[in-house]
Amino acid sequence: MAFAQAVVGGSARRPRAARNRGLSAPLLLLAPGLAWLVLFFVVPTISLASQSLQSGDIDNGFVLTWEFGNYADALSRYWPQFLRSFIYAASATVGTLVLGYPLAWFIAHRSGRFKNLLLVLVVAPFFTNFLIRTLAWQIILTDEGWVTTFFRATGLTDVLQFVGLTSNDSLLGSQFAVICGLIYNFLPFMVLPLYTSLERLDFRLVEAAGDLYANGWNTFWKVIWPLSLPGVVSGTLLTFIPAAGDYINSKLLGNTQTVMIGQVIDSQFLRVLDYPIAAALSFILMATIIVLVGSYVRAAGTEELV
Repeated sequence: MAFAQAVVGGSARRPRAARNRGLSAPLLLLAPGLAWLVLFFVVPTISLASQSLQSGDIDNGFVLTWEFGNYADALSRYWPQFLRSFIYAASATVGTLVLGYPLAWFIAHRSGRFKNLLLVLVVAPFFTNFLIRTLAWQIILTDEGWVTTFFRATGLTDVLQFVGLTSNDSLLGSQFAVICGLIYNFLPFMVLPLYTSLERLDFRLVEAAGDLYANGWNTFWKVIWPLSLPGVVSGTLLTFIPAAGDYINSKLLGNTQTVMIGQVIDSQFLRVLDYPIAAALSFILMATIIVLVGSYVRAAGTEELV
């Protein structure tokens, strides 16, 4: 009897031990990633939050005084730069979508045996440093360059002045240059998600739309566009989020009237040395982006696909 109970008890303990080992294995696999997130995301975020609520100066040091007024002060002083950053980021996102959608469609369905080559060409700019790519645009948009010469000859500089993207007949040092730099630098972030979504498109649905006498526009709007929405949403998020916080393009391609909030944060941290204001600006930017992205994803109705 005792032997039977021991056997039953042992057999009951073995499945329990197996279950415990089954639960511990995923946790051990997740541990390195979780440790990385805690060390390089959670801890810096907490440190930045603490810094945003401090008061003092660089000479006497900063002390945590729970100074929530830093947020109101930062927003009241730099709201134009916030607004400008989101306008530029939105303009760049629309520009990359307009340029990237036809390119992604062509690569997915019309490139044939050159598909892999075109994909390599899309990601090829990533092999060059972001700063160097932006500096190259200073040469492209210089007053003596062929781009500016063409714009002047065709009267496009007058159009850009009329809509407020330039203040004179120069392209460099203007809003137009900053937006062009953003579009160029973030275009691959738009093309690749669009290509992934369009490449999986069942082309029989497009043919069925034609069989039902749908014209090209209706086929695109009723069939292709809805099926490509996951790629559109992913691409716009991957473009808008980094573009809103960018400061390299506005610093190298713009002027004093095109300063974006990333440039202000950089200046507050490294030159003005007003760490609480810089940290408060960073948190306001992060919170605003989270709200905008959440609202956008909810309105697009693709929460489960992003």
